[in-house]
Amino acid sequence: MSQRLEIRENIELEALNTLHVPARARYYAEAHSADDLVRSLDWAASEDQEVLILGGGSNLVLAGDFMGLVVRLAIRGRRWEHIEDHRATLVLGAGENWHEAVLYAARAGYRGIENLALIPGTAGAAPVQNIGAYGVELCDCLESVTALDRKTGELVILENAECRFAYRDSLFKQTPGRYVITEIRLGLSRLRPLVLGYRDLQEYLGDAPETALDPLQVAEAVMAIRRRKLPDPDIIPNAGSFFKNPVVDRATFESLRERNPDIVAYPQEQGVKLAAAWLIDQSGWKGFRNARVGVHNRQALVLINHSGGSGADILELAETIRQSVAERFGVTLEMEPGIVGSQR
Repeated sequence: MSQRLEIRENIELEALNTLHVPARARYYAEAHSADDLVRSLDWAASEDQEVLILGGGSNLVLAGDFMGLVVRLAIRGRRWEHIEDHRATLVLGAGENWHEAVLYAARAGYRGIENLALIPGTAGAAPVQNIGAYGVELCDCLESVTALDRKTGELVILENAECRFAYRDSLFKQTPGRYVITEIRLGLSRLRPLVLGYRDLQEYLGDAPETALDPLQVAEAVMAIRRRKLPDPDIIPNAGSFFKNPVVDRATFESLRERNPDIVAYPQEQGVKLAAAWLIDQSGWKGFRNARVGVHNRQALVLINHSGGSGADILELAETIRQSVAERFGVTLEMEPGIVGSQR
């Protein structure tokens, strides 16, 4: 039985977003169960308050204060279901730490999400963005999600196909605010082939044959590579990759390659995916800093808040970078994080 729901007022959110930008919530509640979530939303509806659902705060830019109700999803729990032969389903509460869940599965010998180690955030946020890294996306192993449909007020189970997954996209991004994920189910296997095709992984693992590796070793390799390239948000505040890798048609790519023979790109079923980091680096932004915010000196996709910048400072820099890349390459970058709050 959940404890009585507590609605607090005028709560600072700086410690609840990985960019550590200052912002306040007019009202704030924590949902430790689906029942808490429903009661929070009912309260907001009765008070005519806008709602922001907050997970780990890792894919978010708070442009300013949020003048409604912030509901932090704190639904915990992980369990195994349908264990048979080499397969099992890992069920995670929306508030579970994603990276810890990856290690939990890998230590148990189950494969499927080890390439997604050290991605910040919660399990409930992972399907929204369809997180991915090193050749693996969440949709490759997600079986279903349980979510509160705010349109009907009912808990629904959405199977993988119903989630409309695409590159860094999903039904939950396409219909913002309608669904709040409370639980996810991942289909994992002890025999699933490891995904080792990315050059960084191959270089790190050396000549070790796949048969000699386990999912924990792959997760540890991914962790080492990410730590070498990406800043820890607890040390250098950031929101991870700030821009999506743009996908262009083949003709556009050939035109770009004619002018830029060393362009970094990855063929797709439809079009060609360009490396946004390369575009930003070539436009002169890697390592840039102003008085408050900047671009990481080892990964041009990561914007950093090195000296107490605001959300508006981050967004101003991001827009300047977008314009710079568009002017040089004719390619428009799309921001990954969501933007909320009224700018100060």
